[in-house]
Formats: sequence, C-alpha cells, structure tokens
Amino acid sequence: MGNMMRGVSATNKVKEDIDSSHKGSEDDMVVVLHDYPAPEISEPVYRMGEKLRVIAQEAYWWRVRSIQTGMENYIPNSHVAKVYHGWLFEGVERQKAEELLLLPGNRVGSFLVRQSARERGLYSLSVKHRIVKHYRIFRLDNSWYYISPRLTFQCLEDMINHYSDSADGLCCVLTSPCLSGITPAPDATPGPPPVVMRRNFDWNKIDRRQLVSTDSCTNNMVSYGVRNSIASYLSFSGNQDPAQNRAKSRKNKSKSVYAIPENGLSNIDYAGDF
Repeated sequence: MGNMMRGVSATNKVKEDIDSSHKGSEDDMVVVLHDYPAPEISEPVYRMGEKLRVIAQEAYWWRVRSIQTGMENYIPNSHVAKVYHGWLFEGVERQKAEELLLLPGNRVGSFLVRQSARERGLYSLSVKHRIVKHYRIFRLDNSWYYISPRLTFQCLEDMINHYSDSADGLCCVLTSPCLSGITPAPDATPGPPPVVMRRNFDWNKIDRRQLVSTDSCTNNMVSYGVRNSIASYLSFSGNQDPAQNRAKSRKNKSKSVYAIPENGLSNIDYAGDF
C-alpha cells in the first residue's frame, strides 16, 4: 500500500526554538504553578492554575495581572510557566502537569503539551482521562512530529487538530486545553459588539394582513424584516448542500498528516519520567 498525504498547513507552525517562533501577543500569557505567597506564609495572592497576563518582566520578579480577577501584583518568575496557543506549556514537569489537569474545571479530554525543562525541543502530551495519561512526542529528521509512527504531522498544531477529531489510539479525543474553562474578569476583555436593529416595531401593533404582504415596494415594517431575514438566510446558506459544507469545514482545519499504513496503535509510546 502506498503512503497517504493530506493538505499541509502553511501557517502557525510550532518551531523548535520557542523563543524565536512565538513573538507577539501570546508571549505575555502565563499560568501559576505554585500558590504565591505559600499558604503557610500568608493568604495566597495568586493560586495554582490561575492564568496571568505579564505586564512587565523585571529579572526575577514579573508584574502580572490576573485574567480571572484583574488583580495586579508581582510574582517570582519561577512560580509561573509561559503558555502558547493555550495548550503548549513551557518547562512543566510530569507531576505538575498532572496537578494542573486534575484541578476543578478540567473535563475528560482536557490536555496540554509540555516542553521539557531540561532539553529544548522535547515534548510530551498529557491528557486527563480516568487518570492523567502521558504520551511522548517524537520528531523525525525532517522535523515532523508523531506519537504513533503510522501518523506524522508537520507541526504540533496539526497533531492537536487531528487528535481533537479522533482518539486514533490515544485514551480519548482531545476536548479542550488545560484550564481553558477559567472565566476572565468582567473588564479583562471587551464583550461582543452590540446588535443594532435597522428598524424597531411592536408586533402587537401590526395588522395580521401585513404578515403575508407580497408587495416588494411597500414600506411596511413586517415585509421589510421578512425580506431581509430571507436574504440573510440565503446569503449564509448559499447553494451548497450539507455534505459539501461538512467537507469544507473539515478542510479548513488545515491538518497535515503523513500516514504509514501498519498496525500502529501498539506503537504509541507512553512518556516515562518526562
């Protein structure tokens, strides 16, 4: 049997050197690894699992703002880990990954990819199931990634997309990044834009005969609203059938998969101490 190649994603690839490949707005997102201050010293200002936005980095101390509460303060950089894409945690060990995934709010299928604190470019996938499972992520000479040798991916994002669609040998389908259920502070992010109605009217004041008006030139409000509703529906639905829409949706996930047809499920390697 021959090899199978699917579409290759050309953007958002995770490079080996995180420092050079993740510049921009993601650089300032961190997660708390240890309560600070420690509970035996005083009531913690920031607790393990809390997401923070870095405002300023001042050597050992970073000034941060809580995504949940909006509180600003300082925290030692040894108490936090940088997070990219919402699921790539920098320098998080196996035990700490389990502690984070077992926090309230994480459901079955919650996951994180963790980069080794000891050796750059080594990754493992940690997934919450009945217990937390760990999978070693390997890398080929061409820099493609794989957990099972029968499926390789051009980048980590493509791997996550694939296992979010199908468990394909993992303990379960990936459902959501670790700690993604944290609720932001009310003023932390702007809300959705207001919905502006072009015309307002009271249904109780509308003559029933207006509901079936077919005069396209009439200025009554009901026929105007109905016509615009129909136009909006047609513009969204187009002429594609449901099967075409589903195919287009799958294509937009931009997965790149190189499959080697073999009995590969048994080749998945569970991460050891890493």
